[in-house]
Amino acid sequence: MKEITNKIKETATRLFKEGQVDIFMAWTKGDLPFQTKPYFARSVDDVDNIIFDEYSIHNLSGTLLKFRDGQEKIGIVVKGCDSRGVVRILEDNQFQRDRLYIVGVCCPGMKDPLVAMKNYSGFNNKNSAEGIAAKCLNCTTPNPVIYDEIIGEEQPPHLQGERFEQVNALENMSYDERYKFWADTFSTCIRCYACRQVCPACNCRTCIFDEMKPQWVGRENNSTDNMMYHLVKAYHMAGRCIECGECERVCPVNIPLMLINRKLVKDVNELFGSYEAGMKYEEGAKPALSVYNVNDPDNFL
Repeated sequence: MKEITNKIKETATRLFKEGQVDIFMAWTKGDLPFQTKPYFARSVDDVDNIIFDEYSIHNLSGTLLKFRDGQEKIGIVVKGCDSRGVVRILEDNQFQRDRLYIVGVCCPGMKDPLVAMKNYSGFNNKNSAEGIAAKCLNCTTPNPVIYDEIIGEEQPPHLQGERFEQVNALENMSYDERYKFWADTFSTCIRCYACRQVCPACNCRTCIFDEMKPQWVGRENNSTDNMMYHLVKAYHMAGRCIECGECERVCPVNIPLMLINRKLVKDVNELFGSYEAGMKYEEGAKPALSVYNVNDPDNFL
């Protein structure tokens, strides 16, 4: 990791000196060993604070949205899943490719700082193993899919087991069993919207759940509104989810959000033919379900 950190610093220093970037997005260290957090370097003097370690898990791509209306040229470090988020944002016309200098890092798998924090604080009844993060165990894309330069050796997928194993188990339930499972699961939701805030595909300027006139979904924390929130959000992710797993990782009540998203990934693959969101950037290309054609079949009407 130290070698990768040094190469990132060298790249950032070069880009600042050549005037290629105004901001360089990476990670920096907090007060505790597991407190690695997103960092915005704005000059060569800030580069020394950059680090890449086993806790650099945060997906930086969604942070680009904070700068979408500006003119700054931005350097950004991306792992495999982060790079798919960048493609997602470019495809949605939220950012211009020529404003970005993308530094790819081949990811060996990250540790989850939230697990480490709970162990450190004593909130876990028993310390959880601090191995590779749960979301990384389902990773199919550890290597960046879009970059201007790349650091590190190519990594094999970290996927353990069959990709849609949990989805298949869910599909084998009866309708009543599935409804009860999700009703019980969503009843724990506190509507903090952390899953929405962390998602690079949730890039609407005004979210439907923040609308007041008309108010599409109630603000109460009840079964009906919770169910509505998660179903609407899930369908907005159909054909767009990059499977970075950040939504599930940051959920404070451990809702299996990737089970919903992966179900839709499976369905989109079956309906549109082996489609994977954010795997390749082609200017003008649109993801599945984002293009309307008057000749589309409408047998479902």
